[in-house]
Amino acid sequence: MNRIRLLMTALFLFAGSAQAQDPLAVLKDCKWVDLTWSFDEQSVYWPTNIPFRHETVFEGMNDKGYYYSSFKFSAEEHGGTHFDAPMHFAQGGNSVDKVPLEQLVGEAVVVDVTAKAAADRDYQVTREDFAAWERQHGPIPAGAIVLLNTGFARHYPDPERYTGTTLSGAAAVAQLHFPGLHPEAAKWLAEERRIKAVGLDTPSIDFGQSKDFMTHRILFANSVTAYENVAKLDELPPKGAWVVALPMKIKGGSGAPLRILALVPRS
Repeated sequence: MNRIRLLMTALFLFAGSAQAQDPLAVLKDCKWVDLTWSFDEQSVYWPTNIPFRHETVFEGMNDKGYYYSSFKFSAEEHGGTHFDAPMHFAQGGNSVDKVPLEQLVGEAVVVDVTAKAAADRDYQVTREDFAAWERQHGPIPAGAIVLLNTGFARHYPDPERYTGTTLSGAAAVAQLHFPGLHPEAAKWLAEERRIKAVGLDTPSIDFGQSKDFMTHRILFANSVTAYENVAKLDELPPKGAWVVALPMKIKGGSGAPLRILALVPRS
């Protein structure tokens, strides 16, 4: 119950009301935005990963005379809208099941770099992009969840337009072209702003041509989590939304399918 009260109080404060109100009334005046792509055979996975599969176990009228359906799925941890735990690139870092619940919710900061990414598929979000955001909206608060809107969600799940290649396997990796977060900016976010997570609408928080995945390594060494292949970031305001990012709780997992939602004030 204390966790519920804490979440409701935080949501109430982010709604921006200075007057005492019932937090439930504030919640009712907000809308939920689903930032998750559905999982199916078209879901974007890393070129060397096995794609998502969804197969029928049984569907139809059974021998007892009533309808019944059951399916099975198989998937690697890192594909579709998914969560990266620190242990993905940091030895000894938290696995998915060990990430604290408090790190899975927080105030959303949405940085729009769509114009820059449209001009350069290999664009890396810089400290100056965050400085520009702060000049307009104030300092990024500690504990924020930083979401990068590159505009690439409009290409999902078209492999060539979204990732830069239609190839699969090891040969495809060198052909990947999509935006990401520059390592220097990742270091600044983790050390100077002490954020909880970074999410974006591309297959990786490192840009497609990265060879050393330094952005992953820096963030995860600082226990910052990541969300990849996020949807509908263009429906969020620059600030004022609240994110709930709940990965499948895989014991010992380096990542997991993610259901990510944003609560957005209507006014």
